Amino acid sequence: MKLEQLGELDWDKGSGLLPAVVQDVDTGAVLMLGFMNRQALRDTLTSRRVTFFSRSRQALWVKGETSGHFLEVASVSTDCDADTILVQAHPAGPVCHKGTPTCFPDSERTAAGRLAFLVRLEHIVAERIAQKPEGSYTAELFAQGPGRIAQKIGEEGVEVALAAVGQDDAKIVGESADLLYHLVLLLRQRGLSLAEVAAELELRHAGRRVSGPAED
Repeated sequence: MKLEQLGELDWDKGSGLLPAVVQDVDTGAVLMLGFMNRQALRDTLTSRRVTFFSRSRQALWVKGETSGHFLEVASVSTDCDADTILVQAHPAGPVCHKGTPTCFPDSERTAAGRLAFLVRLEHIVAERIAQKPEGSYTAELFAQGPGRIAQKIGEEGVEVALAAVGQDDAKIVGESADLLYHLVLLLRQRGLSLAEVAAELELRHAGRRVSGPAED
């Protein structure tokens, strides 16, 4: 959304205020609900930090201005009726004033939400590589180069296969986690991501790629 689109929203429906749903751009989790007037939305778009209008105080407030847990804006869009705002953001810490990651702590965690930890894992791997903390397995293996990482992937792949034919489910899960971690590391070494792998699978499913096995 751009500043020039502010006038296209249906501000009259909510007497100058529109509900704004904030979603974690990485995990898809719904973080909170607030309200914005024109100025709050304008400030959100220009500062790239989520700003609301407080109905109780009748004033603007920047989420995180007290705690430091800002919501860094990734994108802003509206619904089909132009009377609800969707903000996708990167949270800098717990969003709820009670210290929970979202203001809906009792909501069921979706399958997509569980898989979203893989995005966090990519961030952790990137941090280890950049900071090179002493004793970091990630930093040390990365420094050894793609050949060594590829070797580890081969070893872990064999471990998964062996677990699949002779061990219990917990062992398969554990070995698969090792394999996936090393794959994340190799992709990072090549400047790639799991999102690109998922996109390739999606294209194959749609029949737009034939470079590998596709879903029946």
